[in-house]
Amino acid sequence: MVTIKMYDRSGQQVGDVEVARDSMVLNRGEQAVRDVVVARAAYLRAGTASTLSKGEVAGSNKKPWRRKGTGRARAGYRQSPVWRGGGVAFGPKPRDFSKKVNKKVAQLAFRRALCERISDDSLRIIDDLSMAEPKTKELVKVLEALGCSTALIVTAAQDDNLLLSARNIPGVEVTTARNCSVYHLLRYPSVLVTRAAWEVMKPRLTGEQAGETAE
Repeated sequence: MVTIKMYDRSGQQVGDVEVARDSMVLNRGEQAVRDVVVARAAYLRAGTASTLSKGEVAGSNKKPWRRKGTGRARAGYRQSPVWRGGGVAFGPKPRDFSKKVNKKVAQLAFRRALCERISDDSLRIIDDLSMAEPKTKELVKVLEALGCSTALIVTAAQDDNLLLSARNIPGVEVTTARNCSVYHLLRYPSVLVTRAAWEVMKPRLTGEQAGETAE
């Protein structure tokens, strides 16, 4: 069994959460993680860059000068890419940069990223992190007690008070267990998961949602 430490808001360890070692995926999935991260970055590209080719630049088909007798190189039209104000050769056009990632590949990538966090002891489970009201100072104290100045906070459901408390803290992001992605797990050096959120994420670790069997 693999043990994940569980803490309270004061930073004191209050228990452990055990994960079956057979559920840990550390011997495969590196390429899957890379594919998912690259696909995410590609999806965020606007793809709106656009240039005019020589056939799209306004202008007549009149030759700038006669073909022979001038001592200069022959020129056929002013829309040529070699002219200032002419078209662009092989310039960018609007396109979709998104990449397709197989569902099972995405699931394997998440399992691998989550298992790495567990294995290097950078994932911690906190008993409860709900906020009665938005208080940034209170959340900062909790993070300092846990030794996490930069962290990803994962909750079971959206907590508006927690979101408002964390939005002005540099390097801290709040997300839900269902929206937690591979990119989230890789971006932050520490991951704080509430006990309720862990119950939601656990099936994603064991592969039950993916229809996989534990290794």
